[in-house]
Amino acid sequence: MTDREKFETICDLTTQTVGLQQGSLAYKTRKQEILVPRMVATVIGRMIKDIHPETIADIIKKDRTSVIHYMKFHKHNYASFPLYRDTFNKVFTAFNELEKVKLVFSEKDEMVRYLLDAGIKIVAKPQVKIKVLCGKYKYLVPTNYLDFSNNIDIINKSLKEYDYSTEIITS
Repeated sequence: MTDREKFETICDLTTQTVGLQQGSLAYKTRKQEILVPRMVATVIGRMIKDIHPETIADIIKKDRTSVIHYMKFHKHNYASFPLYRDTFNKVFTAFNELEKVKLVFSEKDEMVRYLLDAGIKIVAKPQVKIKVLCGKYKYLVPTNYLDFSNNIDIINKSLKEYDYSTEIITS
């Protein structure tokens, strides 16, 4: 998963947990029922997943300074703002439950076999490599530009239930 996809998942989880419409965290409003979940999602994205402020800002339709502001005031808000504290605890608990459900591979060979069985194509002379991190194991998928998009789609679909990330490495 990319950082963007990870944060979109956090936003969806947040809106679902507090009972808001999906995508409502990007609304241009300062009403507490939108602002507090937006701050909570931002703090979880930064603290737990270390997602870059620019990525978060792009998704919630704010500037990066708002993201930094949310992070700076998290401790104060948590200590003195009951609605924020309750929302944070509720979303953070739901996030931890979701993370516990994610699968990991017990060994690298198992991950490689799983990806090959899923249908990724490996080439002898790679033009680009896809680094797949799942748990503590890393695998570089050698591919070419022709099969690249298809391989990314296969990886994303097959590892949907796993705790993974991908990175593109050009040769």
